[in-house]
Amino acid sequence: MLLLAAAVAVLHAAAVLFMLTGALLGLRWPRLLLAHAPVALAILAVNVAGADCPLTDLELALRDAGGAAPYTGGFLDHYLFGPLGLDAEAPGTQLGVYATAFGLNAVGYGRLAGRAHRRRAGVRAA
Repeated sequence: MLLLAAAVAVLHAAAVLFMLTGALLGLRWPRLLLAHAPVALAILAVNVAGADCPLTDLELALRDAGGAAPYTGGFLDHYLFGPLGLDAEAPGTQLGVYATAFGLNAVGYGRLAGRAHRRRAGVRAA
């Protein structure tokens, strides 16, 4: 069970990383956006709703079933913010998280929209 809990934690980290960088990766591999957009929207929906993340819940259940102590707080709090000495619930930390996620995705999708616009304008001019 603990191995499965670790696998879920790795999957969770990959999902967060993909949510942050997927739009930028889409600049190189545009078809990747077919996976990125739903992942990013699902993560956003969970956060905006204030709901518990299903991946965190699954990891904690597997840790419990394997006899490991569960952690309190969320995934990022446990694996990233806590070790860095940051309070995950602090307004500054929350602002940093949302600004980073929004900023990276705005750059990626903005550049992709600009490319599409230039391509359409070039077709009209021809």
